[in-house]
Amino acid sequence: MYVADSRATRAGSAERAAGPGTPPARRRVAVAPTVLALGTVSLITDVSSEMVTAVLPLYLVAGLGLSPLGFGLLDGVYNGFSALVRLVGGHFADRGGGRHKPVAIIGYSLSALCKPLLLIAHTLTPVGLVLAADRTGKGLRTAPRDALISLSSPPEARGRAFGVHRAMDTAGALLGPLAAFLILRATVDGYDAVFTVSFCVAVVGVLVLVLFVPGGAAARRTDQAAQRPRATLRAGLALLRRPGIRRICICALLLGLATVSDSFVYLLLQRRLGVPDRWFALLPIGTAAAFLLLALPLGRLADRVGPWRVFLAGHGALLAAYGLLLSSWHGTALPYVVLILHGSFYAATDGILMAAASESVPEELRSSGLALVQTGQAVARFVCSLAFGAAWTAWGDRTALLAAAVALAVCAVFSFRLGPTAKVSV
Repeated sequence: MYVADSRATRAGSAERAAGPGTPPARRRVAVAPTVLALGTVSLITDVSSEMVTAVLPLYLVAGLGLSPLGFGLLDGVYNGFSALVRLVGGHFADRGGGRHKPVAIIGYSLSALCKPLLLIAHTLTPVGLVLAADRTGKGLRTAPRDALISLSSPPEARGRAFGVHRAMDTAGALLGPLAAFLILRATVDGYDAVFTVSFCVAVVGVLVLVLFVPGGAAARRTDQAAQRPRATLRAGLALLRRPGIRRICICALLLGLATVSDSFVYLLLQRRLGVPDRWFALLPIGTAAAFLLLALPLGRLADRVGPWRVFLAGHGALLAAYGLLLSSWHGTALPYVVLILHGSFYAATDGILMAAASESVPEELRSSGLALVQTGQAVARFVCSLAFGAAWTAWGDRTALLAAAVALAVCAVFSFRLGPTAKVSV
């Protein structure tokens, strides 16, 4: 695996130097072994994390009796706390010529260790602390992982590489809720069993990362390493002076402010349709299935028409899902359409945003640059979760969702006018 990845990377370097005259070689390295190995790690880890995510809203609201505002606070912690450590993780991953793998191992291991702690956390404060630690692990690992994907892929195939990775990642997201559903039906202490199995699966993911994913040096070109400036925190923050990365950061932040958390979307669907509690854990499967099927096609589309256009189209799909939840339609197809649109949103935005940002970030600061974008987005979604939970508590779910839909439409129009529209030739 290590040797194969090194060869694939050297082939990709030669190919970039040769230019557009070598399409067969480009096709051979379009998806590097590093991408496939990281995809396997993400698949296993997502089985673990999505088992917890699938039952967490119901566990907190129905099991622990939290209000929508209390849940919004915890959900904001779960999805936004990683913003506090993403820049740190990106910075340490870039130092020393590339420490992407060690930083990623720390992040994955920390998240795995948090799973059994949910067995003993039964009030707001302990649960919040456990979720904060879990998201710290996610914050540490995300930028180094995405940097490895970006550095091991030629620019004209990054959309495809991120699409493949996100498809494998989403396969785990598809299996996780299904596993949680089966465990809940088969056991008496269902939540405790879910958390225990989740921990065991997460440990397997860490082992695969340690054994089969090469380090950052194997995914980087080393022929010019001596000429590169040292990766410092100041140099990472200075990337915001670049117009391309600054525009992407601003747009990701604004759109994140109007992106309602997945958990709230599922709770809205449950209330709208009267879904029984025992079926609630299956709702994320619809999102994951659409994400899985569309991640690679939309990644390839991003390589052809430009990642930013696909990214904005994904937010259009999310806006359509909001509209359906606000409409008076009560047909049996409603949950399927909403979940398909929700999955389309993730397929068109998750990896695509990283592909777009990679075009504006130099290799020696790749983790730091991607962490800047991820941090802005994570902070914005943290604020959105708090605001949406408060609005739901004060005004009701429909008014809160209407406000989010209006905000998303405004931010999407602004981002269309501000964001980059560069097209990559293929």
